Amino acid sequence: MRYRKFGNTGLFVSELCLGTMTFGGEGELWSQIGDLQQADADRLIGRALDAGINFIDTADVYSEGISEQMTGQALKNLQVPRSDVVLATKVFGETGPGVNARGLSRYHIMDGVKASLRRLQVDHIDLYQVHGFDPATPIEETLHALDTLVQQGHVRYIGVSNWAAWQIMKALGIADRLGLAHFQSLQAYYTIAGRDLERDIAPMLQSEGLGLMVWSPLAGGLLSGKYTRDGRAEEGGRRTRFDFPPVEKERAYDCIDVMRRIADNKGVSVAQIALAWLLHQDVVTSVIVGAKRTEQLDDNIAATQIELGGHELTELNRVSELPPEYPGWMLERQGQYRREQLAAQGR
Repeated sequence: MRYRKFGNTGLFVSELCLGTMTFGGEGELWSQIGDLQQADADRLIGRALDAGINFIDTADVYSEGISEQMTGQALKNLQVPRSDVVLATKVFGETGPGVNARGLSRYHIMDGVKASLRRLQVDHIDLYQVHGFDPATPIEETLHALDTLVQQGHVRYIGVSNWAAWQIMKALGIADRLGLAHFQSLQAYYTIAGRDLERDIAPMLQSEGLGLMVWSPLAGGLLSGKYTRDGRAEEGGRRTRFDFPPVEKERAYDCIDVMRRIADNKGVSVAQIALAWLLHQDVVTSVIVGAKRTEQLDDNIAATQIELGGHELTELNRVSELPPEYPGWMLERQGQYRREQLAAQGR
């Protein structure tokens, strides 16, 4: 297991992060994703830690809070020293019937962090992430509340999830101007079959030095190798019940065809090639992997050992590349002279 620097901090996290969305199964949505119970959670977290994973991600809305509760209890059951794990959770979603039990207001953030700390059975959260963009709350209010939590020691670092590039840049500018804690990471969807992030978000992350945590790296199981172009799938595949995230299916199956050929040549699974491709992308800090069984987790962990050659990466990039889109094609065209100058300077 390799460890990567986390954003503009001195923190290092494992290149794989254990996701806990499969814990609990409480509620109609979450029951379709996973319904693991405490003993299962203990086994998965124990296996992840044994493999060198030091990064665990959850959220207050997963299984209506049960995922956080089970994660915290597993760390207690396994007697894991608090300093051995980087614990991440999120705030934003609806956590109760009240009109203010949602969003990124100071009111909800302050209530949310207390509830998360209690469920996780810890005195601080290493990475506290806003789980979505709140059009009802000024960004200044959200950042002031998060900065308060950092100053109080309840939260070590703050991050964001599912925001657009312009929204993140606006928040970074406000934090700069007001002297508040900065977002250090983005948690976002990114796969070989869904590379939209590369248009604006990835260049912004690299420009500003933010880390990237990838959620749903197998596109909700579509890139696992279980699914075929003719619509057949192994029994029990999650996508047969919950078709998310949205994917351009034909492009995805083109990718799967190439990944399957590479996987067969290497004697590994298609899922491992999908994960390995992500781990070869410079913008990626950590890839979040979830599992229902230790065998699935072991398969994901094995992806860290796969080296993709130059010709393999070229083939994978070719089959998955995004269609040209303005202003990208104009930036590419107009910037060519200056890129050539920079390349010549480096010789």
